[in-house]
Amino acid sequence: MAIANTGAALNHLTPRPVKGLFGDNYISLGDMDFTQQFLPEVYEKEVERYGNRTISGFLRMVGAEMPMASDRVVWSEQGRLHIAFEGATISGSTVTLVNETTGTYPQTAIQQVGLVGIGATIVISDTNGKVVKARVSAKPEVADGTFTVTPYGFTALTGAAPAADLTGPCKIFVYGSEFGKGSGDVGNSIDAKFTQFNNKPIILRDKYNVNGSDVAQIGWVEVTTESGTSGYLWYLKSEHEARIRFEDQLEMSMVEAVKDDGTAGAGSAGHAGFEGSEGLFAAIEDRGIVNTGTDFGGALGLDQFDEILAELDKQGSIEENMLFLDRATSLSIDNMLAKQNSYGTDGTSYGVFDNSQDMALNLGFSGFRRGSYDFYKTDWKYLNDSTTRGLVSDIEGVVVPAGTSTVYDQTLGKNISRPFLHVRYRASEADDRRMKSWVTGSVGGNYTSAVDEMNVHFLSERCLCVQAANNFVLLKA
Repeated sequence: MAIANTGAALNHLTPRPVKGLFGDNYISLGDMDFTQQFLPEVYEKEVERYGNRTISGFLRMVGAEMPMASDRVVWSEQGRLHIAFEGATISGSTVTLVNETTGTYPQTAIQQVGLVGIGATIVISDTNGKVVKARVSAKPEVADGTFTVTPYGFTALTGAAPAADLTGPCKIFVYGSEFGKGSGDVGNSIDAKFTQFNNKPIILRDKYNVNGSDVAQIGWVEVTTESGTSGYLWYLKSEHEARIRFEDQLEMSMVEAVKDDGTAGAGSAGHAGFEGSEGLFAAIEDRGIVNTGTDFGGALGLDQFDEILAELDKQGSIEENMLFLDRATSLSIDNMLAKQNSYGTDGTSYGVFDNSQDMALNLGFSGFRRGSYDFYKTDWKYLNDSTTRGLVSDIEGVVVPAGTSTVYDQTLGKNISRPFLHVRYRASEADDRRMKSWVTGSVGGNYTSAVDEMNVHFLSERCLCVQAANNFVLLKA
């Protein structure tokens, strides 16, 4: 997928006419899109070292980075077109919309019960799978979330025969309406519903310190721009390590961050004024699909995978999806797919050299199609690394929809298309906080203190926007 790039992303990389240690003329991997056109040999060398050490790259593959000017990003997502409820209780011919888990009246039902209206025809399904159809016969009571129905073919929903004898909690959806001849003003004005979401950027900081004697390790690269001017870029081996770690933390924070509204009270981060931010895992657990304890390589692996497809069907059916998995789950899916193949015992895929058994054996799958969905599978180093999620091993993978979503941007005041995952960072004409660095101390021409040292500071202010999170799947152990 193409990754959007903005001009602001290169503002921090400026060759200097003299060899001076500044925060805006340091070479890092994030600048290679700029330097590779002048220094292909440096590009190859840097990528080899960086690739062996970093765990970042996930967001670069599936999203984009875009600037923002405010301290909060707000967007709206379209609501459901049809009206449905879960956890409804029934008594006689009265339906009450109550959450079956908490026993409370859900706010979403308050918003929707008024849309049902007299004359609406509904489908009611109980815990035993029995289905009854009925017509709403009295005006819904928005205050307590109840409405009265007259069932088709029964005298009531519960009670003595010939009642339908349904067992709650029930699931309900509206499929139409029915009115008599000469009906007057009927029905409801149904406005388009939307749900508003927001996230705030967090400020990440770090620094690298080196004494004046060790600054001799600095290397210089002279570059020539397309306009014919030349300048110098600098790099320092140890500082490079610190910058890699910070760039990794930028991505890890977007994946792991959580919100804290302070309601937990004293001792919590939110109560101390650190609200946090909504990361990828938190967004999926709150608004997406969570699949737990699935063994795709087992006897029922394909059936369990099909259960995920059934959930995706309910959420809008994004056709192309990317699987980012840990090693065990990746191999488990390989085993599941191999069992569907007709080659050999338990299925073996001869996938290399035109599927020739005599030439090569391929036991892995990079992509497959199931039902109406295409899946592209890759390992996610972040889930395998023993110093990151590989240490915890509670998350096995993420299913990310490919493509873009259309949402209403409150700041721009119009509908916009954005990747389902994208990073927003603070930036303006005065300051770009995507990846900001500056040098202080008394070394390299920066005389800001009397201490014989150089401090390289790193700062970024960013947040992750997870749009249409209901199309994402989190695979948990």
